Amino acid sequence: MKILIPIKRVIDFNVRIRVKKDGSGVETANVKMSMNPFCEIAVEEAVRIKEAGKAEEIIAVAIGGRQCQDILRTALAMGADRAILIETDVEVQPLAIAKLLKATIEKESPGLAILGKQAIDGDNNQTGQMLSALLGWSQAAFASNIEFTDTGLEVTREVDGGLETIAIKLPAVVTTDLRLNEPRYVKLPNIMKARKKPLDVMTPQELGVDVAPSIDVLDIAEPPARAAGVKVADVNELVDKLRNEAKVI
Repeated sequence: MKILIPIKRVIDFNVRIRVKKDGSGVETANVKMSMNPFCEIAVEEAVRIKEAGKAEEIIAVAIGGRQCQDILRTALAMGADRAILIETDVEVQPLAIAKLLKATIEKESPGLAILGKQAIDGDNNQTGQMLSALLGWSQAAFASNIEFTDTGLEVTREVDGGLETIAIKLPAVVTTDLRLNEPRYVKLPNIMKARKKPLDVMTPQELGVDVAPSIDVLDIAEPPARAAGVKVADVNELVDKLRNEAKVI
């Protein structure tokens, strides 16, 4: 079985986000970029599944500019076997991403697609569910544990009320939550080996997908600064402020 792992290049989670002066987006020039943390968890899970003998090949896929090759090489160093870059300078939105992944899956015929549940830049949490719908595959979002069974997968999901365990059939789309695993540290020898692994480049046009944005972003602004806190003398004063100033009770 093949496993397909879509990954995304985002501003590193340790970097403070700055909005451009004209409000057209966030500043990315000379900013450290890295693989989306949820995508790292997806790659790690795929590697563990392969190490357990449940898969034969792992394919990492990224969509974006040529600079996305760096995260693909990271995925290869973690244990992916091949990488595919769908190269485009357009800022691709979730539905277009799902369509590109669908076209890639139809070419590669994997039995399982594992995605991060969301990217930390847009926080959309849409692509996995859209991909499942387009393919007509089973889905399990927000996975914190994955077990193979005779009929497919048993997935523990993190939901608002706690944990939910479901059984799904393969092929399937699974999106990862934070507690699924802890990604491994990439060692230097694996980084060197990753340079020799195949990395193919294609375009959205070759896959027959229109990636023109369907949503226009009018303005981006930083959230307003938080007001300074105040100390209260007793519970009665706290309740009074919550009722009359904050209007929350």
